[in-house]
Amino acid sequence: MWITLSEHRLRQLKKRVLLLPLFSVVCVAQAQVTESTDSVVLEELQVVTRRAGVSSLSGAVNGMRINKEELFKAACCNLGESFTTNPSVDVSYDDAATGAKQIKLLGLSGIYVQMLTENLPNFRGAATPYALGYVPGPWMKSIQVSKGASSVKNGYESITGQIDVEYLKPQDEQGATVNLYGNTDGRVEANADGNLHFNPHLNGEILAHYEDNTVRNTDMNHDGFLDKPNVRQLNLQNRWRWMNNRYVFHGGLGMIDEKRESGQVENNAGGGERFQIGLTTHRYEAYMKHAYLLNEEHTTNIAFMASASMHQQEGSYGHKYYDVDNKNLYAQLLFETNLSPLHNLSLGMSLNHDYLGQHYKSETLTYPKDKEKETTPGIYAQYTLNLHDQLVAMAGVRADHSSIHGTFITPRFHLRYDPTSILTLRLSVGKGYRTVHALAENNYLLASGRRLVIHPLSQESAWNYGISTSLRIPLFSNTLKLNAEYYYTHFHNQAVIDYDTHHQEIHIADLNGKSYSHTFQVDASYPILPGLELTAAYRLNDVKTTYGGQVMSKPLTSKYKALASLSYKTPLGIWQFDTTFLLNGGGRMPTPYTKADGTPSWDEHFPAFCQLQAQITRWFRHFSIYLGGENLTGYRQHNPIIAAQQPWSSEFEPTLVWGPVSGAMAYLGLRINIGRTL
Repeated sequence: MWITLSEHRLRQLKKRVLLLPLFSVVCVAQAQVTESTDSVVLEELQVVTRRAGVSSLSGAVNGMRINKEELFKAACCNLGESFTTNPSVDVSYDDAATGAKQIKLLGLSGIYVQMLTENLPNFRGAATPYALGYVPGPWMKSIQVSKGASSVKNGYESITGQIDVEYLKPQDEQGATVNLYGNTDGRVEANADGNLHFNPHLNGEILAHYEDNTVRNTDMNHDGFLDKPNVRQLNLQNRWRWMNNRYVFHGGLGMIDEKRESGQVENNAGGGERFQIGLTTHRYEAYMKHAYLLNEEHTTNIAFMASASMHQQEGSYGHKYYDVDNKNLYAQLLFETNLSPLHNLSLGMSLNHDYLGQHYKSETLTYPKDKEKETTPGIYAQYTLNLHDQLVAMAGVRADHSSIHGTFITPRFHLRYDPTSILTLRLSVGKGYRTVHALAENNYLLASGRRLVIHPLSQESAWNYGISTSLRIPLFSNTLKLNAEYYYTHFHNQAVIDYDTHHQEIHIADLNGKSYSHTFQVDASYPILPGLELTAAYRLNDVKTTYGGQVMSKPLTSKYKALASLSYKTPLGIWQFDTTFLLNGGGRMPTPYTKADGTPSWDEHFPAFCQLQAQITRWFRHFSIYLGGENLTGYRQHNPIIAAQQPWSSEFEPTLVWGPVSGAMAYLGLRINIGRTL
């Protein structure tokens, strides 16, 4: 195609192309210039736009989509390490002995975030403490984080939000990718993904992951315990897709084999028996999706989705043993149609079945065993009004009947309004419910020397309210993006983990009083120079629960968080530099007790601390090399294990972790594309 431009317009075009933020836009142009006093002729002009690393969700629900461009800014070895550059989601260790991790969204524990993989609920029950390590980073195409009660389509369990992981697809560009990684903590990883397009209708894919900690007995703080558990994991998936003009099928199988070891490096000072922790996990998954287009004009379709998983875990914590065989079956039939360009209707029914076979041996555990089976059928309806994308309202309600808790209703409402092209307002309100599997979801607490007392527990329920605003302000030929949001979560009932009532016991009991959280966050991003993007954010948390009749701040929860992130990519896209600075605010520790020598067992509060991470990436046509470091400030919690020299006593406590348990770490990685381009 030939186009004619004036010489002045050509100079303007060239200038604008050069000034585009080069971390998100790559321009390739070929031009033939002919002499003319007032015009030139371009033979071809091709502009290729690179997708932004983080983008807002377009519908009524407030949230963001984290794409591979953002994930590439850090090592992102697994899902739990993919939020280090994100201001909304926190990831922390639950304990220093097993390495169990959890996320926090809107100031609350990750158990109130519904985990999805490609719109199917996943990683429930016994998988919860270690689920963040079950999704390898190189497998992920994107992560969708929704805040608030979310849609009723995926169930009733979302209270603070949803995290939906999109894996690489069988229909993506044909070829293979290998990702190799190693760090100074002795961890090595190998990842591979490959797909084949057998014909225009059929595509297949294999995903593989292996990790191992090669350096053993690492004890940087000299407390006699491993700073991090030794983990060996093999993770495989096989995925398929078949499609014609009206019918689409997705299906796949997966398996995880993991061994996790931790505990004392050598005998304690008394020369007695070593305290050791060992967990062996075997997990198997299968899923399928069928979708059929009934009417193309109204996008009327009917779909059926189903998934099944079996999670088998054998655990030993010193002299305590806990084995669990957790099975889950989920199915959903849904119908969706656009009644008109303004109106959309979704109807559906679902069935969820959980089986929890538990066997344990512990002299310090009081546990009224859960009912091992729960079957919950449900129906839902959701209506969406879209007035030319300026006003979007989504109202949904679902009714479910639990074989344990009976019938309950879940209403939810979301509203998005764009009064101008630079302003977006969102409002949400909704209720969520959750069945508690106290021991399966908190089995890491068995590492504590305290007696674990689990009381009979009811279904958890909470209301969530949210309001947010987004501004896109033209400033110096670029756009300043500003976001502010406030969320309030109020529990009617909650399973409360109580460290405060008795210093020799941990209680998990129904809420007896108030429990709520207030969260306020503001963030901004702006391309300072071509190729250089700055992101800054600040969040305040006020999370309180009733402990022993007194409303107190939730322990081990930071009161605030600040983040500043810089990303720069050179004009030709060869080099990329990323760095993130984090300031984590202090918070309350569980109420300390007075030891025999008259000193407190620990401080009443933990301090604020800073972390820094950085990465340099060198891009080539078919491969890239990345070098980086985490926790470069070297800050760590010096005594993450209380009474480490007395692991068999009731004072032994490895679960009070509020900061990094190891110091600075460096890593090196290599991505190789075979038959693909980066």
